[in-house]
Amino acid sequence: MASIKQLKKDLNNRFGEIIDGALINQETNPELPKEKTEELVDNIISEFDEIVEQINKKDVENRSKHLSSVKDNIQKKSEEFIERLNSL
Repeated sequence: MASIKQLKKDLNNRFGEIIDGALINQETNPELPKEKTEELVDNIISEFDEIVEQINKKDVENRSKHLSSVKDNIQKKSEEFIERLNSL
């Protein structure tokens, strides 16, 4: 079973690094529209909040399986956000 503390740490690190990358990209390329970067950051924050709610959800039938699916979701969303960042 995935540790709740470790899941939250992993989520924070992954999404935080992507946000940092987006902001660095925005600063190093001032000719790019800031709206796309801001939209990406807003989406990351929104998804972060949703995943934290999933992690904290206690009324699930199989907690271990639920946390494993949350871990997979973190990986999938991280990859999607990285692809969006790379396409900016």
